[in-house]
This record gives sequence, C-alpha cells and structure tokens, in this order.
Amino acid sequence: MGISALVIVHEAGHYLVARAFGMRVTRFSIGFGPTLARYRPRGSDTTFQIGAIPLLAYVQIAGMNPHEQVDPNDPALYPNQGLLPRMLTIAAGPVANYLAASFIMFGVFATVGEKREQPRTPMTIAEVAPGSPAAAAGLRPGDIVVRANGEPVRTIEDLTRITRGRAKQKTEYEVERGGRRFTVTITPTAVQARDEAGRTIWAGRIGVVAAVDVRHEPMTLAQAAREALVRPFLGTLAAIAALGDMFRSCTTEGVVGPYGMGKIVVEHARSGIDDYLHILALISIALGFFNLLPLPALDGGRLLFLGYELVTRRRPNERFEAMVHTVGLFLLLGMLVLVTFRDIAG
Repeated sequence: MGISALVIVHEAGHYLVARAFGMRVTRFSIGFGPTLARYRPRGSDTTFQIGAIPLLAYVQIAGMNPHEQVDPNDPALYPNQGLLPRMLTIAAGPVANYLAASFIMFGVFATVGEKREQPRTPMTIAEVAPGSPAAAAGLRPGDIVVRANGEPVRTIEDLTRITRGRAKQKTEYEVERGGRRFTVTITPTAVQARDEAGRTIWAGRIGVVAAVDVRHEPMTLAQAAREALVRPFLGTLAAIAALGDMFRSCTTEGVVGPYGMGKIVVEHARSGIDDYLHILALISIALGFFNLLPLPALDGGRLLFLGYELVTRRRPNERFEAMVHTVGLFLLLGMLVLVTFRDIAG
C-alpha cells in the first residue's frame, strides 16, 4: 500500500505541473488492466480510474503519444508547449518523490526523533541466517559470543573484525547459553567485500545478526527540517555509489523489484510506525533517483531528449524518440519480471 502511494505521488507530480501549465490530461490511472472504477469530474478533461492490476500508475497527457493527431493550434497539447513547461512536467514526478521523502522524514524526526541503535554488550545474537555456518553449528538467538579464534569478543565489531580474516578457515567460537559456556568450530563462508582502501577482498561471514538496544534522540523543528532536506541528498549520493559498485562488480544482487520492496516494507512495519515511514522515505528517494536515470522510457530518458532540444534548438524526430522509449519500456519490463522472479524464488 505504501509503495503504491509513492507511485501515485510520482504521477500526481506530472499531473499537477501539466495542469498548472494548461496541458490537457486525459487519464490518471492507478493500476493497469481492466478498469474497476472510473470517475470524471464535471467540466474536467481527466478521467480518474482504478485498474484491476494494482501495480504502478500513469497519466496520459494529450499529445504525448506520437500516433495522436496533433492540432498545432491547440495550446493544451504537450508538444505545443514551450521547452520549459515540458521539462518541468517530466521532472515533476521524480521531484514529487523527493518532496514526499522530505515530508515523511520531517514528520518522523519532528515527532519521535531519530532512531539510534546501539549494539548490545556482551555480543548477543538476535538472528541466525537459515543455512548459514552459524546455523549449521547450532547457534541460536540469545546466545552470547564470548571469544573467537582465541580473542575476546565484547561487541559485534570485535566479532566482525575477527571473522572477516577467517574466510574458509576453521575457527573456534566460545559461546555462552543459559549461563553455560561451550565451544563450536565454524568455517566462515567467503563473501566479496571492500577493505578500507576500496579494494575488493574475500571476507569471512558466519551469518549472525547482533542484538541492539534502541533509543530515540529528540530533534527540534529546525533540526528536523534540516535533516529532512539533507538526507534525500545523502541518499542520492549513496544510490550513485551503489550503482557504481553494481557496474564494477557486474551484478544486480542489490536490485529489488516491487515484490522485494514489499517484503522490505512489511519487515520494517513490524518494527514500528517510525521504521515503516523511514523505509517508505528511502524507497521514495530511490524511485525519484531511478526515474531520473537517462534511460529510455524513464523520465530521465525523456529529459535527455529535451536536453538535446535545448542544446540544438531543434526537436528530435518524434517517431524515433517514441521507438527508443518503446524498446526501453520492454527492456525495463523484462528486467522487472526477472528481478521479481528472483525475489520470489529467493
């Protein structure tokens, strides 16, 4: 539900700016497929509808389809508008997602403050990943890791530091359970990671999550407003860095589709309303950033063609642009299906 709301916010950005410049919007649809309900306000050109497939949303702005008959004397058509109104209309969707993220963050920061997690001491296990080396060794939530490879362990940082250098090497871990101590031998799996210099290394991992103590630090309204403006910018920088890592490693491991996003949202919803709203804000930032990528069928791809028009002072061939966006749309849908299948299968 939350992700659907963010998509609606995105399309509402396109709709509101298009209407502000006098463009005619013929349809605002929530979902795809057969229409379950529709409503057209009196005196309005826009039909608001709900589709049977509750994924995504879209708006139809008159004149954007190259196969439409365009009256050059009709100022309400998209292609008859100036370059600035068209650019602002396309950019309004991602901007709406960034604004939504800022408003959500401001509301959370101003009411409950910022959530801080402090790793519990001694190093207590909160979760054990199924199928992990720790699970195979019989470790359970609530166990306390006392020593690893002969070194004392007090925090998750100690455990991570020791385990990182023990990839594929048998390692003894001293564990306390119910006041009784025992030793298990675990061989950490090797996973790709980066060292302090940014180089790719193989690091050891046993598959446990440390228990944390949670507290909320209150913020003033001024602090909440500042953080609500800065965090989306920092989130975008993090997304750019993650995109660079993805290209360098030639993997889509960090990419999730709607199903994967839904699972993430549900998991955070169980932790409380502030966690739920915070993850929605992060997803809204991700949606805004993703749509600004200069890829066909995305808002960034359309802005790229508008940028060409700005530089050359002439419009690109409409049919060529439509073909590029159509091909891009099929490629994106194909990737979405593959990623969703992987999310479900995983």
